Amino acid sequence: MRILAIDLGKEKSVACDYLREDGTYEFVTVPTSPDRFRELLSSHPPDRIVIEICPIAGWVCDLVRRAGIEIHVAKTTEQAWRWKNVKRKTDRDDALKLAQLSSLNQIKLVHVPELPIRQWRSLITYRHGVVARRTQVKNRIKAILMEQAESPSYGTHYAWTKTHQDILRKLARPIGDCHPEELWRGELSLELDQLTSFDQQIDKLDQRLEVLGNANPQVRLLRTIPGVGPRLAETIVAVIDGAGRFTKGKQVACYAGLTPRQFQSGQSDRLGNISHAGSGLLRGLLVEVSWMGLRYNSWLRELFERVCRGSKARRKLAIVAVARHLLICCWAMLRDGKTWQGKPLLDILKN
Repeated sequence: MRILAIDLGKEKSVACDYLREDGTYEFVTVPTSPDRFRELLSSHPPDRIVIEICPIAGWVCDLVRRAGIEIHVAKTTEQAWRWKNVKRKTDRDDALKLAQLSSLNQIKLVHVPELPIRQWRSLITYRHGVVARRTQVKNRIKAILMEQAESPSYGTHYAWTKTHQDILRKLARPIGDCHPEELWRGELSLELDQLTSFDQQIDKLDQRLEVLGNANPQVRLLRTIPGVGPRLAETIVAVIDGAGRFTKGKQVACYAGLTPRQFQSGQSDRLGNISHAGSGLLRGLLVEVSWMGLRYNSWLRELFERVCRGSKARRKLAIVAVARHLLICCWAMLRDGKTWQGKPLLDILKN
């Protein structure tokens, strides 16, 4: 087998043309561009291409898939890829090690979705990033008002409606018109402008995501679960990218980083905190929706109380368990193509 391992770089990439049968290899350095990669594939036609996961891995995968060549994308955070106690590390060393590990099947692979799913994921992530920046602006506005003893009068905990934003606008002034002792009014004006801008951006993003979600039958399927809204449903569908990729619910929970770490040695075998692998956005949404879903979904509430055992100290543990089971149920619904039936089947949760 001929393996072409490519250490991708922003401007140039180093390829290692490796023959698995005899272990011989040669290096080729090419600019990182689609045209030069096509020339590389034609001059060194491989049976398999191996690359690392990185921001440019997406279009490289698209190019290789169109050429009909097998591609492996390596997860470089695994133990087999760790560089420890080495005296030299170069791009050629990276490419050669990538080829050697691939020939031994010692690389844990990363799933790279097709272009439409990647664009959808990117838009979902971008939308949540804008929401986070808007939250920072709100917190800064609260801090400004608290410093000026204005917070009690105007109730900043609910000052995000249009009516109360108009009240805040009366306190603000253009920065150029502010007296040196009232510069906070100019700062407040600038922060309110940013708040308005972020609100408009989020509205546009929500409209576009709503169109994409309504056109996707899997998103509509998950929204039949009480308490699950469009944001969580679209994130689950985009991140899982095909329920058939998993055979058990435990694999889905592990993919989302909701399974505990295990420490075993001799007679000792204990479980630690969750692994936090995979999409942090998905985990955060699952936990957030699980808290809210306790009010709308009786099954989630029963599961939460069963894990809590009446102890307030177990509430965080219980909500993580609820989030994990909710994700597994969503995966099972996508796998079977069935809507919410009131309670999930017990055999689904045992897998």
